[in-house]
Amino acid sequence: MSTPQGQAPDERIPESRNPEGRDPEDREPWPLLYTYAVARAGCRPPQGLSGVAGAPVETVSEGGLAALVSRVPAADFEEAALKEHLEELDWLERTARAHRAVVDTAAASFCVLPLRLVTVHRDERGVREVLSTHAREFLGALEALDGRVEWGVKAYADEAGASPPAAESTTEPPTGPAAAPTGPDGPAAPAAAGSGRDFLRRRIAHRRARDAAQQHADDLARTVHAELDRFAERSRLHRPQDARLSGVPGRNVLNGAYLVPRADAGAFTALVGKLADRSTGVRIELTGPWAPYSFTGPPEPAHDHRRGQA
Repeated sequence: MSTPQGQAPDERIPESRNPEGRDPEDREPWPLLYTYAVARAGCRPPQGLSGVAGAPVETVSEGGLAALVSRVPAADFEEAALKEHLEELDWLERTARAHRAVVDTAAASFCVLPLRLVTVHRDERGVREVLSTHAREFLGALEALDGRVEWGVKAYADEAGASPPAAESTTEPPTGPAAAPTGPDGPAAPAAAGSGRDFLRRRIAHRRARDAAQQHADDLARTVHAELDRFAERSRLHRPQDARLSGVPGRNVLNGAYLVPRADAGAFTALVGKLADRSTGVRIELTGPWAPYSFTGPPEPAHDHRRGQA
């Protein structure tokens, strides 16, 4: 752990130390410390809150900061074992859910800086060392994010009509003299030639309608983002989701995160509702409020919003 989530990866496991005075010959694997987030010193997780592997969440403090941690088995989180686990989707999903549950539960009570998934240290000394080294950065981020929450807004375009029109008499239009139908009395009948041209016309019309619908959806997404961006203190555009992975129907034309003062939550959600009502042709979804996962790094330069992605 060295930086909030969203910044460069840090060293995952510092050098082994023995702050508990255990015998170095002890072959029993020592538990490691899984770290979820950084908060101000004195902030305490809700009583009974458990994290990864069902272990209770506690704090490790240094100066004006505290890290939310829980103890996890070395057999699962040492480097070699962890590398294998990261290839297991079920394990990864369970860990991600537990991580997020701790962060969001704590964020409901006080300001936190979420850390990267699977940030692990050998012992409390390693955690304190990182808190001390990055104290200025952490305290500055906490100051900037205190009292703010993150909202997620996604927009999806209906892809109905994306399939091309079916040909009536042939799957492909005739091409060249060899394709021209013939009969016992000579050249092709006018009606048969006309069906090929009709097919092409329908296909061109379909492509134009599809392109117009996509342009309309993209325009709506830009308008929605522009209005939400003006309302929010900060915003960030994530890459559009792949429907094959998310399982959500429609083309994702907006995947935005918005940092809003907690006191303005009602006004923000009302604005999203108004935009959804007037954005015919796209489906808008609102999620949150969340801990400020997307805003723990320094502010980004202005985005190119034309394609609805960063």
